Amino acid sequence: MSNQRVTRPRIDRSVTLHCVGDWGQANFHRILSWLSQEFCDRAGPKSRTAIWSLRDGGLDSVLQVFNGEADLGISTPATLLKASLLGEEIFQKTGPMPSLRALAVLPQRDRLMFAAASGLNISSFADIRDRKLPLRIAVSEDDGTNFIGYISARVLEAHGLDEETMHSWGGSWVKACRPEQVIDLFQTGQADAVIQEAIMTPWWRDLIESRALLPVEMEDAALAKLLGRDGFQRSSVKADFWSNLTHDIQCVDFSDFVVIVRDDMPHDIAHLLTWCLVETRDVLEAQYRHIPPDQSPLSYPLQPAKMAQSTIPLHPAAEQFYRREGYLQDSDTPF
Repeated sequence: MSNQRVTRPRIDRSVTLHCVGDWGQANFHRILSWLSQEFCDRAGPKSRTAIWSLRDGGLDSVLQVFNGEADLGISTPATLLKASLLGEEIFQKTGPMPSLRALAVLPQRDRLMFAAASGLNISSFADIRDRKLPLRIAVSEDDGTNFIGYISARVLEAHGLDEETMHSWGGSWVKACRPEQVIDLFQTGQADAVIQEAIMTPWWRDLIESRALLPVEMEDAALAKLLGRDGFQRSSVKADFWSNLTHDIQCVDFSDFVVIVRDDMPHDIAHLLTWCLVETRDVLEAQYRHIPPDQSPLSYPLQPAKMAQSTIPLHPAAEQFYRREGYLQDSDTPF
């Protein structure tokens, strides 16, 4: 891959790209910094990029790309993004966004899980309901923009722990935006339980392995209520993911980063971006190799055939690249 990075491909004209990352200190900004440098190395001499930070819980990136305010963004989880095409789930307020396209899917094995303070002796959601525990549940806000908050709210509702019910028991939903802010609500004594993603982070590991928090398995009946909806695929945290986790814990999948553009992005720009994503992936992987693959916020090694498997249609230039390089076969339907 190193020789290819020097010799091909190129765009002779200078290009300015506006990208939307995360809030500033998470993985999207890191990914876009890598991609920006690799792209500009192969574009005209005055090429440059700008990486904007999110102004909300995730919808901002998708909307800016769809509205043409930004050229490229990243969105997670991949399964929820599918709902944007028809304007379903959290995208009902925006309406359908059929022009969204993907350049690649970057693997990230993540889960949304629920855990409660160990001193409460909660072993199941039934314990909470039967005892009508006045829990203060730390949760990302369900404000119409926050993907974590939207999925968390539906999961809590499916388990009978909606906000109104918790208030009736003397409890509450204690809200913040970002994952680390939600975790901090528990760490600072403002909450007794947490529902959140980013399970590979040190915050989760420290709280689980110190037994400050105990994972609570999501119920089959509750997840069955969400069956078939985009963004609510059941999954599990596997035994030994944390040193004291002795069995699998059922939860909701929150995986994968989708690099998104619009269908009218010029073909040569979309092609070069896709080429950089695939052929210079070792540069990005190197930034995560000090972390074990199953604990990394970017799962590696990146496999091009899997990068082509998107939950929304690929940009035509991206699909052409994957097929030409043999990462998609004639019989493959990437979406």
